[in-house]
Amino acid sequence: MTIEEKIFHLQTAAMEEARAEGNAIIKQHEDALNGVFEQHRAEAVRQSETRIKAETVNGQQQLNMAMSKAQLELKREYGQTQNELKKELFEEVEELLQNYMKTDEYRDLLVQYIEKAARFAGGESMTIYINPTDADKKDYLEEHTGMRLTVSKEDFTGGVRAVVHDRNILIDHAFKGALESEYQKFMFKGGAGVV
Repeated sequence: MTIEEKIFHLQTAAMEEARAEGNAIIKQHEDALNGVFEQHRAEAVRQSETRIKAETVNGQQQLNMAMSKAQLELKREYGQTQNELKKELFEEVEELLQNYMKTDEYRDLLVQYIEKAARFAGGESMTIYINPTDADKKDYLEEHTGMRLTVSKEDFTGGVRAVVHDRNILIDHAFKGALESEYQKFMFKGGAGVV
């Protein structure tokens, strides 16, 4: 083998060895970069999943807050509407009551109330009051019940009040208190989903 052949052979062997080492270094570097890339990708996926979860929770909280606020507003409007309707209803009831108080049936009801109070008192001393608006019925009521009546200075809308003095008892058949009590207790009920 000649020197040139030896040099060529040495050169070829050195080149192959250098190429093999270079390829090994490149492969090692490529594997290291792939490892770093996989770690980075896994971290990015984890961070994005964490952010998605956080944003989902935040979005759900905002939705819940908006729903809660809307429900409160609806309840407030519902309550306000109910109060307005209740007020209108009781204004109508008072108007009907005023019309009723002009009838013979009302006058007969006053007679019943007075007689019932007299029976309850059983002959004891008592004062029977009629409403100032019923002053025009006083003579009729006294004539039909045989009781002496007093026109009240206080307007109790209609009906009769009686005080049994010996037992310190108030018999209250006044419409004012009954209307106020009904107004306080009254609630709209019924309908689909309405309580």
